[in-house]
Amino acid sequence: MGERSLDELVGGIDEAGRGSLIGPLVIAGVAVLRSELDTLKKLGVKDSKKLTPSARKRLFEQIVRISKKLEVIEVSPQEIDLREKRGLNLNELELAKMAQISKALGCSTIYVDAVDTDEVRFGVELSKRVPGVNFVSEHKADSKYVVTSAASIVAKVVRDERIEEIKSKYGDVGSGYPSDQRTLKFVTQYFVEHGTLPEFVRKSWKTLLKVR
Repeated sequence: MGERSLDELVGGIDEAGRGSLIGPLVIAGVAVLRSELDTLKKLGVKDSKKLTPSARKRLFEQIVRISKKLEVIEVSPQEIDLREKRGLNLNELELAKMAQISKALGCSTIYVDAVDTDEVRFGVELSKRVPGVNFVSEHKADSKYVVTSAASIVAKVVRDERIEEIKSKYGDVGSGYPSDQRTLKFVTQYFVEHGTLPEFVRKSWKTLLKVR
């Protein structure tokens, strides 16, 4: 292999909201010049879970400025609920969305935070869908590769914005995750009062068996 050009586009893909009960699953892809990877590091870009909300928002603006391409897909609760009817499990659904983002990024190398328990298998499946791309598929890629960290920040900020939009209309729904008692309380009370659940709740989640 020849020396890699600093003008080469390098991509990262990550998601936020995979296990949530409320709100969308957000998958983000970021493409930057290899020469800008150090810039991202100097700015303090890292795994979104290790940053405060204010830090994420600040870095989000910088990532948007530096990125050559940025792709975001929001997967609604309805689409997730319908996945089984289409013969797709959540891994396969994410695989399809990440392949779509990969094609749009147009990078020769993309670092992906693997959602499959088998990170190698996930990379192989992506390669089948997007030939010609060198996929580095690893667990915790968002804490290993700064471009994937950037994607994790974008995904998290977009998802947080959607949760805030829901809160502005429906009140405190918590973080949206089933481990959050505020989220469970909201879903339970809503179902008791209305006999149904709003469109932003994933109705196929096993957690709801405790509610109904």
